Amino acid sequence: MSFPAVLKSHSILVSPIALVDQARSLFRLFQSPKMMALMLLGFSSGLPLYLTADTLQAWMTNQGLDLTTLGLIGLVSLPYSLKFLWSPLVDRFSWPVLGRRRSWIAAMQLGLAFALAAMAMGNPRENLQGIAVVAVIVAVLSATQDIAFDAYRTDILEVPELGTGAAIGVFGYRIALLVTSALAFKFAEWRSWPEVYLAMAGLMLILVGVTLWAPEPRAYEPPTSLKDAVQMPLVEFFTRSGIAQAFAILLFITLYKLGDTLAARMATPFLLKTGFSLGEIGDIKGGLGFVATTLGVLAGGVLLGKFGVNRSLWICGGLQAVSNLAYLLLALAGKSYGLLVATVAIENGCVGLGAAALVAFLMSLCDARFSATQYALLSSLMSVGGILLGSSSGALAQVTGWPLFFGLTALAALPGLLLLPLFAPWTVGKSRLNVDSPSI
Repeated sequence: MSFPAVLKSHSILVSPIALVDQARSLFRLFQSPKMMALMLLGFSSGLPLYLTADTLQAWMTNQGLDLTTLGLIGLVSLPYSLKFLWSPLVDRFSWPVLGRRRSWIAAMQLGLAFALAAMAMGNPRENLQGIAVVAVIVAVLSATQDIAFDAYRTDILEVPELGTGAAIGVFGYRIALLVTSALAFKFAEWRSWPEVYLAMAGLMLILVGVTLWAPEPRAYEPPTSLKDAVQMPLVEFFTRSGIAQAFAILLFITLYKLGDTLAARMATPFLLKTGFSLGEIGDIKGGLGFVATTLGVLAGGVLLGKFGVNRSLWICGGLQAVSNLAYLLLALAGKSYGLLVATVAIENGCVGLGAAALVAFLMSLCDARFSATQYALLSSLMSVGGILLGSSSGALAQVTGWPLFFGLTALAALPGLLLLPLFAPWTVGKSRLNVDSPSI
């Protein structure tokens, strides 16, 4: 059977009417209180990230701090990579008010509001050490909020809602990144950096109301001790999956976005060496890239709702691999503004698709009793894998040259895809790991 026939037989090629119906169904789901809560809580989860990273570095640059200091301040973000270390606390304990997940989210939001307000009272030039300490506190509180939000999202979604829930949570998160980068920069130019941080503190305080309003997930019995909260998530995962399949899943999570990671690491140096200006790269990658990724995430929600997690991993993984070939064409063609626009749109759109599929897959792997710990461990594995494996991208590009490098990044996506038949076959599976949902 030809490839187009295969696509048609599995309803990947659909009529415009079907696409409109699918979009209307997705829009109706977004109107539900559950989905609106996920979008706003995703926004809350993403709000502090740049305030301890890019935005903080911009403030410090305006204050005249040297590049060495700007580089070292990046260590403030380390808690995001280490959050799995204290995630069992979120599974084991809860605060006296609200539910098991919302109590943690609300507590972290309150702490973040006060910490961001404290940053607004400081000045990097006059009290760098104080700003750095408070920034670390913000990062720890923010990472803990991420743990609780990921667990909340995992617990509250039914299987048919995984794709939409994953997409709308990521959508809210990305809107927060836009607010704390482009909009924050504009506001700082108009007013001042302390006022930016004070405004973000006020916004975080308002978001506490969202947490109070958000629906409560179904209650599950928490681990009976901290020891169980540490051990049982691993025991449950390996027991449920089996040793061989569990390791295949962990390896897949590490490798699924390897091709994208390698290409993304070298995208800006490549474009600069090709002759594009910083302004052109910023406008296209920052503006169009953000829009394309966001649309890709929302399209991923539609795709997941129609085909389920298993098939979406295949489709999105394949598109991620093919999208890197757009950079290959640009490397062969040389400087071409039109081709740059197409490359950024294609590559970022496919990144969004892959992100939605992978988040839904990670949620499908979690047991609600230990979702905070299991999701934190799985997402940390994905992050650390990207950092370690992606670190070789510069050396590889230097040895191979740009066209061959981007060709190899497309091939780097294949090992992850080759693992899919072991736990996420294209055919609908019956096990918990083979979650395939009906159409929305």
